[in-house]
Amino acid sequence: MAGLWMWPLLWAAVMALLVLLLWRRRGGGKGRVCVAVLGDVGRSPRMQYHALSLARHGHEVALLGYLQTRPHQDVLHSENIRLVPVAELRRLRVGPKLFQYVLKVLVQSVQLLYTLLRIDQPSYILLQNPPGLPSIAVAWVAGLWWGSKLIIDWHNYGYTIMSLSHGRSHPLVLVAKWYEKLFGRLSDYNLCVTDAMRKDLWVNFKIKAVTLYDKPASYFKETPFDLQHNLYMKLAKDYEPFKPRAVNASADRSAFTERDGKSGDVLKARGRPALLVSSTSWTEDEDFSVLLRALEDYERFIKEGAKLPALVCVITGKGPLKDYYNGLIQKLDLKHIQICTPWLEAEDYPLLLGSADLGVCLHKSSSGLDLPMKVVDMFGCCLPVCAIHFECLHELVKHNENGLIFRDSQELAEQLKMLFWDFPTLEGKLHRFRENLRAFRQLRWDQSWDQIVLPLLGNKE
Repeated sequence: MAGLWMWPLLWAAVMALLVLLLWRRRGGGKGRVCVAVLGDVGRSPRMQYHALSLARHGHEVALLGYLQTRPHQDVLHSENIRLVPVAELRRLRVGPKLFQYVLKVLVQSVQLLYTLLRIDQPSYILLQNPPGLPSIAVAWVAGLWWGSKLIIDWHNYGYTIMSLSHGRSHPLVLVAKWYEKLFGRLSDYNLCVTDAMRKDLWVNFKIKAVTLYDKPASYFKETPFDLQHNLYMKLAKDYEPFKPRAVNASADRSAFTERDGKSGDVLKARGRPALLVSSTSWTEDEDFSVLLRALEDYERFIKEGAKLPALVCVITGKGPLKDYYNGLIQKLDLKHIQICTPWLEAEDYPLLLGSADLGVCLHKSSSGLDLPMKVVDMFGCCLPVCAIHFECLHELVKHNENGLIFRDSQELAEQLKMLFWDFPTLEGKLHRFRENLRAFRQLRWDQSWDQIVLPLLGNKE
């Protein structure tokens, strides 16, 4: 146990000594910012938004991380944003698991520091946490080298995510908590995603942070019928649930829409299924068996004579548990429900949300202090949401105003039954929730960022 507590201190001392020995620059980096995440840039929308906001204000941005999936086209087309790849470390199968983990952290530290020291000198390093081990300490060391200010954007706590696999009292979890507390205090500025997290950072870590709520980007909005139809026709090429039900359907028809042969107008298909959407990174903090059990109950409701539509359930995303849940889905005996699990291009995801009838969120915060960005995006598209309960969800989802909160599969099934009763009538709660979302003109990301983050940066340095 003592060794576990000592190696981070020794490692940090060596890294800091290396910087002091090689010290050559202080300050400067005029107008340049490094936005960093030790994860997949394409699946880190908030950090992409940071980069776009900085670029919009004339900053040169180095967006640093793993380049596994394609970022949004706005990032790729920005003249002020340069993607900087970090080599992804595959699992090291040498020795016991603890040794593998320590070795992985050490190798990642060298890789990340090497990458950070090769970019043009930045004025600021804006870092996502989690993952923060080893990125917070490495970014701090790089900041010493460059004379840059370190801004940490706290999305959650890394140690609480680690505790899902190991338990709160595991030595690695305790070291990770100590590490986040120690190195988090070395930052110059801190952002976080909820007021609950802001208060917790101060009470438990003595870190002063500013709340920057996730807000939808401008392209999260309701999708016009023409674009809906184009998206459905595109997805129908690869996914059976989007194909028309009728055997003799026209060539320009999907399960949800059809184009009138004379006028060219796009119409909702008669007798269309309802479109239910969820997204996930397929990790342990989202239990999709809750949704699958609710869908089985929904199937039973139809068989018992309830006036409910057929359902297409689309679950987007990539992650380690996707194959496991796909196996469960294949075992389901559903006649009125179709489920597919695509990975969508960055530009198609907002179009899907803007076309759907209802969103479902199964995110349970490991800390109880972060909010699901997927719900923010759904609300940007005026899409009502059913979300599973956790401690600070009320900061985003207002029960019976913009959606519903459930605690188990039975409650979710009853909510689906109530919301889709007599679908697609324009009466009832589903339509009222959507109207409430349309009436509520929330701040978009750009306006919120300009109000909260821009003052921290001052003038371009």
